[in-house]
Amino acid sequence: MLDTLAEIPVLSLEEQAGDPEGFARAFGQSFQRFGFAVVRDHGVPQELIDRAWRLTKAFFDLPEEDKRGHFIPGGGGARGYTPFKTEIAKGATHVDLKEFWHIGRELAAGHRFADVMAPNIWPARPEGFRETFVELFAALDTAGDRLLSAVARYLGLAPDWFETAVKDGNSVLRLLHYPPVDADAPEVRAGAHEDINLITLLLGAEEAGLELLDRDGKWLAVKPPEGAMVINVGDMLQRLTNHVLPSTTHRVVNPPAERRGHSRYSMPFFLHPAPDFLIETLPGCISAENPNRYPAPITAHDYLHERLVEIGLIKK
Repeated sequence: MLDTLAEIPVLSLEEQAGDPEGFARAFGQSFQRFGFAVVRDHGVPQELIDRAWRLTKAFFDLPEEDKRGHFIPGGGGARGYTPFKTEIAKGATHVDLKEFWHIGRELAAGHRFADVMAPNIWPARPEGFRETFVELFAALDTAGDRLLSAVARYLGLAPDWFETAVKDGNSVLRLLHYPPVDADAPEVRAGAHEDINLITLLLGAEEAGLELLDRDGKWLAVKPPEGAMVINVGDMLQRLTNHVLPSTTHRVVNPPAERRGHSRYSMPFFLHPAPDFLIETLPGCISAENPNRYPAPITAHDYLHERLVEIGLIKK
C-alpha cells in the first residue's frame, strides 16, 4: 500500500536566523521520525538551479560516445560519467535504470587530500558546464553547513561542531538522468537503498517516483513543494548518532504508464566529511536503552570504500 507523505512538515531555512533553536528542533524531529526533511527557502538561487537543469539535460542529450569519453574505468564513479545500468543497490538483483555525472570538490594543487579525492574532469560541451556546477557545488555546500548546524544543536552539540568534520569534505554533486522506461522493465529506476554520506540535499524530487520506507513497513511517496529541497540522513550520520537519526531506506520507482516515455532528472548533493574524519559514536547518543552499536570507529574514507564495493562502483 502506498500512502501520501503528508506527515513531513515543510520547513523554512529562513527561520533559522531568527530562531535557531526552534528550527533545529523541528528539523531534528523530522530527521528522527522519518530520516527525511523538506526544506524551502534554502538559499540556493533559483536562477542557478534553472541553469543547472538546462545544462544537465543538454549533457545527457549528447551522443552516447561523447558521454562515454568521460567515463573513467576503475575510478569507482568518483568523477565524470557513469553509464546506464552500472550501479546496483546493496542486495538488489537488478541494476538501476540511470546514468549519472559526478562533480567533487575543487582542491588546490598539492592539497593533503589529493591522493584520495580525484580531480574533476569537465566536458567541452555544453558551454558553461564547469562554471555553473562549481557555483552550484559551493551553494549546496553552504546550505549543507547551515543544516548540519541545526543537526548539531538538536543533538546537544555546539552549533559549529560539524565545521571541522566537513571542511574539505569529500562531497559529491550527482547529476542524474533516468531515461524513459519500457512498459515491461523489471528493474526500478533506483533500487531500495540508503545513502552512504552524512546528509543528502536533493533537488528535483518534484517529479514523482521518490519513495521512503516508513517504520510501519509502508512505502511513502515524497513530493515536496516546487522549489523545496528534500534532505535525508545518510549512513555515516546514522552511525555517528548510534541510529538516533535513522538512515531511511528509499527508492525511485518506475513511473505510471502515461509518464514512462518521459525522462526523470534529479541532482542530489551527497555531503561527506573529510576523508580522515573518524566516525566514532557520539557519547550523547549512547544509553542503557541504546547501547553503542559501533564500538570500533572507522575513518570516513575507509567506510566510503567499503560501501562503494558493495554497490558495484569499485570492483574487488
